[in-house]
Amino acid sequence: MDDTARPPATMLTVRGRRLATLVRPGAGPPVVWLGGFRSDMRATKAEALDRWAARQGRAFVRFDYTGHGESDGAFAACTISDWLADAEGVVAALAPERPILVGSSMGGWIALLAAARVRPSGLVLIAPATDFTEALMWAQFPEAIRRQVMEDGVWQRESQYAPEPTPVTRALIEDGRRHLMLDRPIDPGCPVHILQGMADPDVPWAHAMRLVERLPETGVVVTLIKEGDHRLSGPADLDRLVAAVEGIAPRTA
Repeated sequence: MDDTARPPATMLTVRGRRLATLVRPGAGPPVVWLGGFRSDMRATKAEALDRWAARQGRAFVRFDYTGHGESDGAFAACTISDWLADAEGVVAALAPERPILVGSSMGGWIALLAAARVRPSGLVLIAPATDFTEALMWAQFPEAIRRQVMEDGVWQRESQYAPEPTPVTRALIEDGRRHLMLDRPIDPGCPVHILQGMADPDVPWAHAMRLVERLPETGVVVTLIKEGDHRLSGPADLDRLVAAVEGIAPRTA
């Protein structure tokens, strides 16, 4: 998007933290975007949903977690508990009427965790990184990296999505263990549609299937894209995302 056309963010204070938000007024249960680890609310998929919301007259809410995008705070000082509290606070303030939560990667885990308190009317999860701090980080780290995280408090992980490395902190790993979900049944109390690339190197499709096994027997749809990567941001992927949201949030009259 051309910077001159970028709508300015509105700052919302949640538990003493100033979070950047973008709200499109509209009808129907509000759709709320929950971004991924180190992503932001102006990413490609969120922009595609905003265009859909504009066409359909639907309410759409997006925000940056603490330490992400245009929000205040330091990324390395935050944990899953912080970002979950951000999401719950934004929903309570801006989308209290049983929203549809659309969570990408880490946002998928946040959406599932928030469901108990937020009571969404539907979930759309894109490459949901449920339990990623344990299953996709800690369990995959060699002993030398584990030792560095525990002794130094942080390890700088090279990222293919950003020029600077991502700090993986001991606090992030230890706090993540408070929120693990894949060891028990998960019932978000609403329909769920999962979009998952089978060529995703960051959240393997087998990991998404672990989540599917924990979800209820009914009300769950999974779309596997054989050539799909982690971003799922190509034109066909964006069409699938919009269709999944429309399937849970039918067009208003």
